[in-house]
Amino acid sequence: MATKTNTEVIIDGKVYTLSGYESQEYLQKVAGYINDKVGEFKQMDEYKRIPSDMRATLLALNIADDYFKAKTQVELLENNLETKEKEIYDLKHELISKQMQTESDSKTIQELEKENKELLLNKTRLEATLEDALLGKVEGMAEDKEHRDRDRDRNKNKK
Repeated sequence: MATKTNTEVIIDGKVYTLSGYESQEYLQKVAGYINDKVGEFKQMDEYKRIPSDMRATLLALNIADDYFKAKTQVELLENNLETKEKEIYDLKHELISKQMQTESDSKTIQELEKENKELLLNKTRLEATLEDALLGKVEGMAEDKEHRDRDRDRNKNKK
């Protein structure tokens, strides 16, 4: 547990002993803030004509106003942070989803490329077979023509 700290501070020209569990630096900072507020009011001519109890109330109201504005700002920042964290979570989720889709697409591409290679090989085989068949038919047709020519020549010779 933290130890209690006693610190002497000067507020509006008077020495006060502040006691708390915060550091001496923090307590001096708080006193400095109050001195700054008192200094702001002292610069206004109207403030000097106001009774001291009213001055204390105006000072307290001004400090409370600063507090509530700061609190509202913190709430806005916390809400903004929460929104940003949700956006980051959603983006991470979307990124993971896209990565999984990319992996799936890559596998599909690999399978399609493999299938395409097989189809190209089959095409090449079929073209070669067709070419062989056509060449064989042409050769066969040439042989048939030779036989017909010989038969015709024989028939002419017989006559």
